[in-house]
Amino acid sequence: MTAPAAALQKALFEAVNGDGSLSAALGGAKLFDHSPENVPFPYVTFGRTSVYDWATGAENDAEQLFTLHFWSKSEARKEMLDAMDLVSTRLQDAALALDEHHRANLRLEFTEARYDEDLSACHGLLRFRAVTEENA
Repeated sequence: MTAPAAALQKALFEAVNGDGSLSAALGGAKLFDHSPENVPFPYVTFGRTSVYDWATGAENDAEQLFTLHFWSKSEARKEMLDAMDLVSTRLQDAALALDEHHRANLRLEFTEARYDEDLSACHGLLRFRAVTEENA
């Protein structure tokens, strides 16, 4: 069940980091698995992933929930919200290469944006639901 999740994460990294308009907004290809030390803001990190068996017996399908975290030092939320919109739009119709699977459905489920006073940073979340199906 981890193969579809790994393939989806790899495809998401390629789609997001390969988007020129998003790279321009973030100042480079800045989707990371973990926050690297001393990375300049703004940037995006890959968050929690949950995978659920969607198998019907003959296929090895999966439902996945994944979260992208957006980080910005700007007290105005516009920088972060603009990046969130770019990613959401980019992923909505993205043709994702998933090895032995294909994307059957990908949709935005949840959005949150807030200023975290403890971190002195804006923090945004995009949570997506993806259904992947095994190639025939």
